[in-house]
Amino acid sequence: MTTTLHTAELAPPAKRAPATAGKRRRKRHSTPLTIAMLAVLAYFLLPLLWLLVASTKSTQDLFNTFGLWFSHAPQLLTNVRATFAQDDGVFVRWLLNTVMYAGVSSVGAALLAAAGGYGFAKFRFRGDRVAFNLVVGAVMVPATALAIPTYLLFAKAGLVNTPWAVILPSLVNPFGLYLMRVYAEDAVPDSILEAARIDGAGEARIFFRIVLRLLGPGLVTVLLFTLVATWNNYFLPLIMLNNPNLYPVTVGLSSWAAQAQNGGAGSSSDMLALVVTGSLISIVPLVVAFLMLQRYWQSGLASGGVKQ
Repeated sequence: MTTTLHTAELAPPAKRAPATAGKRRRKRHSTPLTIAMLAVLAYFLLPLLWLLVASTKSTQDLFNTFGLWFSHAPQLLTNVRATFAQDDGVFVRWLLNTVMYAGVSSVGAALLAAAGGYGFAKFRFRGDRVAFNLVVGAVMVPATALAIPTYLLFAKAGLVNTPWAVILPSLVNPFGLYLMRVYAEDAVPDSILEAARIDGAGEARIFFRIVLRLLGPGLVTVLLFTLVATWNNYFLPLIMLNNPNLYPVTVGLSSWAAQAQNGGAGSSSDMLALVVTGSLISIVPLVVAFLMLQRYWQSGLASGGVKQ
């Protein structure tokens, strides 16, 4: 009994958690920040809401009803069928052209950016800093400023009014190369490269078998950026193509909008409803692509924030 009491006396008193600990763990809410975030959310979502609602209306209802709410007789399926049937189904061809242009350009630009970024990050050669500074400077040059010189160059090569006139310029992505160079510096350890070279692997095999796997999240990021840029590209196909069968969706819908304006009053032309519905259909593949690839993108961002 004495031993028990002595042990109890020597035992340190139990520490009580301060009453303010629970309050500190509570999440802090900022009303101005919440309002600002709601405003930004509305800024991005309201145009999409308008496009979705407008796609269910006839041309007459587009002018006679409230823009952010449905009409009394929604006709989304009717508009979709009319869009695909207009001009003998040329909208389907425009979609396929856009998928080809954006798909080939995004994959090619991502691979070229990965190769260039890996080369700048892991190899040293004469003039490497000057060359990389030129790449960074090219990021600041707007694409529209290069459209006319690119057209003249492709006209000399006989590539105007061909798919290559849209694909080849889209393969050049200075920002993607800069991004891959920064990503490759940390994502590709020098020890792995040295071990592969000691085992007798060539540089091409190292790049395609090892480096590309390590650069996967960055590769997907560049692919998504190039996919969106090429999908939404309007000015370059406009000056490069004059055959309607080669148009992407952006130029094709613009030609339909011009027909609606030239046909008289906008309210009397059924073409305007087809333009709106075609715009809604054209963004669906981009949404699907982001939903399918976002986990790779997010994993890359998360792994970049953890120091290994």
